[in-house]
Amino acid sequence: MRLIQGNEACALGAIRAGCSFYAGYPITPASEIMEWMARLLPARGGVFIQMEDEIAALGAVIGAAWAGAKGLTATSGPGFSLMQEHIGYAAMTETPCVIVDSQRAGPSTGMPTLPSQGDVMQARWGTHGDRAAIVLTASSVRDVYEVTVAAFNMSETYRLPVVLLLDAILSHMRENVELPELEVVDRARPAAPEGFQPFAGQEFLPFGEGANLVVTGLAHAESGRPRASDGVNLERMLRRSRDRLAADAELISRHRAYRVEDARHLILAYGITARAAHAAVDRLRGEGVRAGLLELQTLWPFPERLVADLAARVEDVVVPELNLGQLVWPVRAAVAGAAPVRGLSRADGRLFSPAEMAVAVTERTEVVHAPAR
Repeated sequence: MRLIQGNEACALGAIRAGCSFYAGYPITPASEIMEWMARLLPARGGVFIQMEDEIAALGAVIGAAWAGAKGLTATSGPGFSLMQEHIGYAAMTETPCVIVDSQRAGPSTGMPTLPSQGDVMQARWGTHGDRAAIVLTASSVRDVYEVTVAAFNMSETYRLPVVLLLDAILSHMRENVELPELEVVDRARPAAPEGFQPFAGQEFLPFGEGANLVVTGLAHAESGRPRASDGVNLERMLRRSRDRLAADAELISRHRAYRVEDARHLILAYGITARAAHAAVDRLRGEGVRAGLLELQTLWPFPERLVADLAARVEDVVVPELNLGQLVWPVRAAVAGAAPVRGLSRADGRLFSPAEMAVAVTERTEVVHAPAR
């Protein structure tokens, strides 16, 4: 049992997952991840480097992956925005890596020390073009450790950049936790016979493994050779990545269901907000209101079937978020009118209390107003 900070748990999870390279730029509230990786990596034979900005940081992580390392970078909203072009490049080149975004209230510089969940849509749609995407989140310090390992495992399995969304509170809070020995997906070292096609399957073969590789952000064939004017080929490659995630949707989906068996009111929450939602369910049950909680740890691919199935059994769905309404839109699309879906929103840098959330459920409100000052 150890008392550790959320950002420290992220660094320890990365080390457990086999991360051997970190590049980043300090930014509140993610800086402690960088500080811990600076302490932990050199002693284990890894490489730590502080870059000149977030663009260079993710570029270095992508390069390290192709040199054979598992790589990590961490940032907050402003830096995450700068990384979007490289996230698209990593997706096009099928490069496994992990990006942590500890969200703070924005936009722009915003309120650096206060929490937000305002980067949910940016995490999925921020980069240009179509791409397969995995976006995870957590609600406790132990979750941060476990989901960080899961993020690395998924990046290796599906050859994708995986985004882990934390927030200012979760990054800086401390909890007593036991850190389990989790299963780790080791990077495969496939043989590279003559005619090896580095983009034909899930095998990731870094440079220096015996094959001549071409890696480009241009549309390319399975060989890696550019096909910048072949739209049919590009769409086929994009669909292949997307279809891999669809085929493993149940494996990728991480979630918790709490007291949903007989629930008439469903709270769907994620990240730090799920903690208050859990307590709100208990409070409502104590008042005789049959509430339940679906906590999502996988935001994308969005678990449409799971949400639809639960929504079909309840009177309404409430989606509390520390933003002005982002994940509520795919929830509404998945529910497809089977039950009313209400977004409970706030963007003032404050967390929901269980009492506020319980009142919103029973009184069917959609906004928790900040107190006048």
